[in-house]
Amino acid sequence: MRILVINSGSSSIKFRLAEVTEKGSGELTTQPALEGAIKGIGGIATFEVRGQDVGQSKTTVQVRDHTQALRVLFDRLGGSFGKIEAVGHRVVHGGVRYVQTTVITEQVEAGIDELSELAPLHNPACLAGIRGAKAVLGSSVPMVAVFDTAFHQTMPEVARRYAIPIDMAERHQIRRYGFHGIAHASLANGYAACTSKPLEDARLITMQLGNGCSVAAIAQGKSVETSMGFTPLEGLVMGTRSGDVDASIVSFLSEREKVEAAEVERWLNERSGLLGLSGRSNDMRELLRVAEQEQDKGAEFAIDLFCYRARKYLGSYLVVLGGADAIVFGGGIGENAPEIRKRICQDMEWCGMSLHPDRNQAAVGLPAGSGAAISTDDSRLRIYVVAADEETWIAKETARCVRAGGS
Repeated sequence: MRILVINSGSSSIKFRLAEVTEKGSGELTTQPALEGAIKGIGGIATFEVRGQDVGQSKTTVQVRDHTQALRVLFDRLGGSFGKIEAVGHRVVHGGVRYVQTTVITEQVEAGIDELSELAPLHNPACLAGIRGAKAVLGSSVPMVAVFDTAFHQTMPEVARRYAIPIDMAERHQIRRYGFHGIAHASLANGYAACTSKPLEDARLITMQLGNGCSVAAIAQGKSVETSMGFTPLEGLVMGTRSGDVDASIVSFLSEREKVEAAEVERWLNERSGLLGLSGRSNDMRELLRVAEQEQDKGAEFAIDLFCYRARKYLGSYLVVLGGADAIVFGGGIGENAPEIRKRICQDMEWCGMSLHPDRNQAAVGLPAGSGAAISTDDSRLRIYVVAADEETWIAKETARCVRAGGS
């Protein structure tokens, strides 16, 4: 099945064309044909593409909106696409309504739109990609939504609930949804692929560390706990997000700074995290550089707090799982910053974790979907780096959904 994967952001579209085939065992495999991105939608955008038949190129083009971006995509690459049999869209928030991958109907599209209230920065962009694809391809090609929140629907009730009045929580659908589900599923499957161990027999802690960060506890292939909650703000320290804070801080700062609560929330999302702590950058690469070369104390403290919060969650999730078989690092920081992995794993011998310095240092820039062990041979709790491949996961989920008749 020839599937186009679309991952829409507010001003960008990442895409991949993949051929999904089914083995005799029922296992799905994917073969990427080409991939790329259009970045800077709403002005002069960059158009990047790479693939066996088209080579690699980067050009600029005036792009007004997501629909025009997809028209540009098909105008330039339509001959290389062949017959597209389905389109898989990453959708960030599925709420309580969409708990699995779903064929997009008008009703589903309206439901995703309604959920924009819970994900105002994400769902509208996802919708723009869906509507743009429909405008270009028409209604004959199945469109499928793969929800980031769906992977965490298996969390038990005690992990999903906040300790607020139940009637209020249910009336407003306030609960811990969790995010980055596609990435965490990809990390777990990457672990299974590189170890040849079935997920049904594994207890994993997956750490998706990038500009946005989250950690998940996975038992038998299912999420049982994750750090992000009602919104992606909860949990770890991130590039510009604060992670966990006392809820009273919002009203306190609102009163003291004479601003609306929404403005404080914006500060917690856009001015906090590594950027707020360091006063310099939200880019971990830059912070590591200035901490080492300039002995920048703000950068060093931001790194320390980032790693402390990650270690704190790592320890608590070992308790949630009753021990684990492996820790799996992924994301831009998790895949490419050996120093951060070292700091998170240091002094963890008490739980049987032992990092191999040379393996850790070498595990950088892995191909998408591949993994590498970075623990010592005698480490009881194994440590891996996996290059998450969200597009492959979306393509497989799309194929499963279409073949199952939409569910």
